[in-house]
Amino acid sequence: MPLYEHVFISRQDLSNTQAEGLVEHFGTVLADNGGKLVEHEYWGVKTMAYKINKNRKGHYAFLRTDAPSEAVQEMERLMRLHDDVMRVLTIKVDEHAEGPSVQMQKRDERDNRRERR
Repeated sequence: MPLYEHVFISRQDLSNTQAEGLVEHFGTVLADNGGKLVEHEYWGVKTMAYKINKNRKGHYAFLRTDAPSEAVQEMERLMRLHDDVMRVLTIKVDEHAEGPSVQMQKRDERDNRRERR
């Protein structure tokens, strides 16, 4: 099956457990349609570059999935209809990277950054 990575932003006034509950909810949607949630990360509340629906901050979540395209389309459709989800980004990848995402790595471990002057 194809591999996908998803990032979605939910409203800032949700609690952490509610935001993580959205990840579980969309994982079950994938499972019901023949896919599986390989890994997920909750990135926490972050400030956005611009306001979305009058919100300055949002709960960010990252999902790695292994699912057929029909399951991904259904999950995206439900995300767009959900009142708590503000933005969704889905990318098809050739393979999942091992370990935590760049967002979850410590600053010391990020070796790809250029040095400051």
